[in-house]
Amino acid sequence: MTSTHVSSVKSRPKKGFLKRKMAPFLLLSPAAILVLVVLGYPMLRQFIMSFQKFGLEQQFGKPPKWVGFDNYKAILSDSYFWSVLAKSLAFCAWTAGITMIGAITLALMMRAASPAARTFMNSTLIVVWAMPLLASLTVWQWLVDPNFGLINFLLAALGLPFKGFAWLSASYWTFFLVASAIIIWASMPLAAISIYAAVTQIDDSLIEAAQIDGAGYLSRLRYVIFPSISPVIALIGVLQVIWDLRVFTHIYVLQQSGSISTETNLLGTYVYRLGISQGNYGMASALATVILLITVVITAKYIHMLFTKGDAR
Repeated sequence: MTSTHVSSVKSRPKKGFLKRKMAPFLLLSPAAILVLVVLGYPMLRQFIMSFQKFGLEQQFGKPPKWVGFDNYKAILSDSYFWSVLAKSLAFCAWTAGITMIGAITLALMMRAASPAARTFMNSTLIVVWAMPLLASLTVWQWLVDPNFGLINFLLAALGLPFKGFAWLSASYWTFFLVASAIIIWASMPLAAISIYAAVTQIDDSLIEAAQIDGAGYLSRLRYVIFPSISPVIALIGVLQVIWDLRVFTHIYVLQQSGSISTETNLLGTYVYRLGISQGNYGMASALATVILLITVVITAKYIHMLFTKGDAR
């Protein structure tokens, strides 16, 4: 066997090894490029714009003026921003918390229910989740209508002073009460179905073993069921926080019913009104970047879990 043949034989495993190492990157590259183009470029453009004075004049071709951190200083020194941020965080904590509690409860109820009841609950949740957002918002606006709404009619029939009560314009807290009810109602089905899917993957022998050992229902929940579904609960909870923190459509549509937008703005509608309504795209980009940083800080624990492959220690 010649030396040339020996060297070629030795090089073949190396080439095969390189091919196996590069195959995952080659397979992922089309999706990665698509994500970078669709999401990466707008995010980079937004970040650059946040350091510029970019208004209506720039929309018609005037070069933007570089202002450095002036947009960020203006936002962080504005008391209205801190008011909107406080409302948004409180609203997010309220809606996301109740959504997750309700979703876990529904998932456990579906696990314990009979097949017929489970099918009915699943079908109902899917119908609620699949309902178009604007259609459901229209129905909710009818329900809370001051003069013809079903909610006011039922409360007035019970002798309560709610005849003609304007839920969406009476005060900002009644507005947010209705908005949170709508968001919880719309968000809970997907969360409940996802958590129920995780519950069905738990090995029944583990639960039976805990029951034989004398563990009650609460103990089985604490030591068997919750540890098994905690990754799914963490994922759904983080996504729910992100969705509720930047909620826009629900608030914007409900604001059209007569509420004072300056009192009922959350971060999502505040960015919209600052950019689209007032034409201050540079300031709106800076605000959107601040919201992104706040979201990253809030979800930092879960992001850490992702990078450590789910190790929560």
